[in-house]
Amino acid sequence: MTDTTISTTIVHEDIGEELRRIVITGRLDTPGTEEIAPALHELAAAPMRAVIVDLSMVPFAASIAIGQLIATGQEVKARGGHMVLLASATGAVMMTLKMGAIDRVIPVFQTLPDAHVGALRGF
Repeated sequence: MTDTTISTTIVHEDIGEELRRIVITGRLDTPGTEEIAPALHELAAAPMRAVIVDLSMVPFAASIAIGQLIATGQEVKARGGHMVLLASATGAVMMTLKMGAIDRVIPVFQTLPDAHVGALRGF
């Protein structure tokens, strides 16, 4: 039997001096979330005013992942920054975010340009 699990990855890009985009790829089930959680918190702690967490390449996000996103958003807010989420409008992740009313805690955008504006403008 071969292992067909796909690793969850996290990378980032800094856009100017004020905006960091964190891109997560793969499933945010319990193993996937545990794999990227330390890096997510570390990357979001950078002295950037605005943070976008791009979930557009995440097909599934479990409640443990949502908890990590909320905690990260609170950490960014506590240091005076703003964090937003980017998710596909028709994906399961967007459904999970809306069902859990996460979009009331952390703004969720469907396009990268809107996420850029939302993150830099704050809320």
